[in-house]
Amino acid sequence: MMTMTQMERKLQKAGRRQAVLYLFCNFISLMLITAYAAMMFSNTVQTIFPENGDSRKQMMAIFVLTLFGCMVFTVYASSLFFRKKSRQMGILLALGASRKQLSLGLLQETFWLSSISSLAGMAAGFPFVILLWNGFRLLVVDSSEMALSLNPACLLIAIPFFLLVVAFSCITAVRCLKRTNILDVIQEEHKNEPVKELGKWCGPAGILLIFAGAAAGYYAPVIYMNALNKMAPLWTNFFYLPVFIGLYMLILHVVVHGVIPHRKNPYKNLISRSMMKFQGKQTVNSLLVCTVLMAGGVFGIFYLPMMASGQLTSLRNQTYDYSFPYRSDQTLPDQKQIQEMASRYDLTVEDYHEDGYALLALDSEAEVMDTEDSWHYEYQRINCQGRFLSETAFRKLTGKSVDIHPGQYKAINRTDGSGSYEIRTESKVITNMVTRQELATSFSGYVPYDVLSTTIPFYLLDDSDYEKITQGLTPEWKEVMVCFNIQGEDSYAFARELFLAIVDASGPECELPSYYDRVEKIVDEEKGEPYWGDSDSMTKISYDSPDSSDFRSYWTYMPKFRILDQNDFLKTFAVFLMMFLFISIVCILATLIICYTRCQTIALNNRYVFDDLRRLGGSPKFLASEVRAQCSRVFFLPSVIGMIAMYLLYISIMYVNDGTGISSTELLGLLLCAGILLLIAIFVYLVYRMTVKKICRQLAISV
Repeated sequence: MMTMTQMERKLQKAGRRQAVLYLFCNFISLMLITAYAAMMFSNTVQTIFPENGDSRKQMMAIFVLTLFGCMVFTVYASSLFFRKKSRQMGILLALGASRKQLSLGLLQETFWLSSISSLAGMAAGFPFVILLWNGFRLLVVDSSEMALSLNPACLLIAIPFFLLVVAFSCITAVRCLKRTNILDVIQEEHKNEPVKELGKWCGPAGILLIFAGAAAGYYAPVIYMNALNKMAPLWTNFFYLPVFIGLYMLILHVVVHGVIPHRKNPYKNLISRSMMKFQGKQTVNSLLVCTVLMAGGVFGIFYLPMMASGQLTSLRNQTYDYSFPYRSDQTLPDQKQIQEMASRYDLTVEDYHEDGYALLALDSEAEVMDTEDSWHYEYQRINCQGRFLSETAFRKLTGKSVDIHPGQYKAINRTDGSGSYEIRTESKVITNMVTRQELATSFSGYVPYDVLSTTIPFYLLDDSDYEKITQGLTPEWKEVMVCFNIQGEDSYAFARELFLAIVDASGPECELPSYYDRVEKIVDEEKGEPYWGDSDSMTKISYDSPDSSDFRSYWTYMPKFRILDQNDFLKTFAVFLMMFLFISIVCILATLIICYTRCQTIALNNRYVFDDLRRLGGSPKFLASEVRAQCSRVFFLPSVIGMIAMYLLYISIMYVNDGTGISSTELLGLLLCAGILLLIAIFVYLVYRMTVKKICRQLAISV
């Protein structure tokens, strides 16, 4: 006769598989979170991701989703562990064990299991991130700037997450034995939560709600701002709520009715639908979480091809190896000095061109702030600055001729059709800010040339108009563009030396970010108002940190050196690849693990159904088809919805991004994203096939 202790050990041994899964999930979650936090707080990442920049905000947003994914990942594993544990505790209660005794033992066991596995995961996170980081350095780019520096600040995220996991596990353990009915405790493992019958309208209505919610959520802030000229409040985001309601209804429809009802054979896959229906609430909740995680994973990984396609296209379209602007009152290295510098690297400067242009003011409708969150529009005859080239200067710099009639101007954009957000096409008056002389003009189209497509837009004027409007301009309102190519094997060392020489020769009056508009500042000063660009909240740049991402991204006079830009791109892309790919893998793997365990739960908890079907003469082919039908809904529904939703979102973002539709560069990025979706779909399918085979093997179904 077995003692109570022997019985407890035997029951623990029977539930070893769930315990191992629970420990593994805790370990992996803490390892991934610690590793990601270590990368996020490293000096390299902090330098490359500009403070207050969109890329850093996206990184933090997706990291929050990763925290959610890892938490769900852990919660799901713990729920399976305690559902199995409840049966063991129920048997011991039935044999006479006290509830207090079992609760204390379960709490101690849970605390030590969760603590040890989580601490081990935190400890493993540091060698894991070192291995991962050095692997990326070896495969992508290896330089001194890519060295990993571990910042203890990463523990500020890892430790709270560790405490949250342990606390949740202990709370769940206590709740496990709070039931008064022993039978309920024993049957917890096989507990069903069936969904009620619902009409076939639920699926189509859910799809309509998804699209309606997406449109309402996107346009509600826009309508609010256009109607009231006020910043959209936070409550306008509640217009996205129909998206989640519609998603829930769509998943519920598929669980109950399947994807498309089979008209000729309404009883097709009836068994699999019934099994899912009887555990419908659990299944729907799981699939909803999986859809969100898959969407987050796809969103993160899409950032990489869109970034790569844009950068590579920009580098390819650079017609000069080297180009840089400077103010005419600055003394920068001239052609002779640049040639002497290049000769030390066995390089020859060729195709050297330089010519001047003018900074002039344009009129436009402007936003005038009334309060911090409200504004009105008013016409301003002097509104913003622009860089203006004459026809002759443009021809000297580019070798291209352009025909501009007097009284007209053209704007320069990129060859793919995209351009600066700041380009003004509605201006009627151009003003000399020194003499306040005006030139009546009108917009007459675009001229593609990537080198001159900058944050501060370049415009072209007829020679006679240019000469007329620039009379009396002082040197601080004149600038020079230098362009040249290199004969010989280009040298990163030469490019870096020239870059630092340009920075060192630039005076404090040129230490300006690209968003800084001197025309706007003068207009505000004349009104006695503070200029928004001087506020402490705006990004600042400094000559003291020329290698920072802020400096290289926002300095008004930042050079375009092909070899320097290539190296910077590789370094930046490597960091982005590590951060976003890491998050995407976590989200996608969490999705597949939840789908796998959900399929296991549905099939194995209904083992008796398959046994009865086998006794009634059901063939192995029929039984296998029911398993496949069940698994296909669990795996493919969240995957398809998540992937399609994110792809459509990116298409809409690209379409409205700069008001010019989808450019050729963005189209290339979208094609790369489609290829990534195909790879993810193949991976999901392989995991689905593996799951089907394993379930069939466990149910003794020959495939």
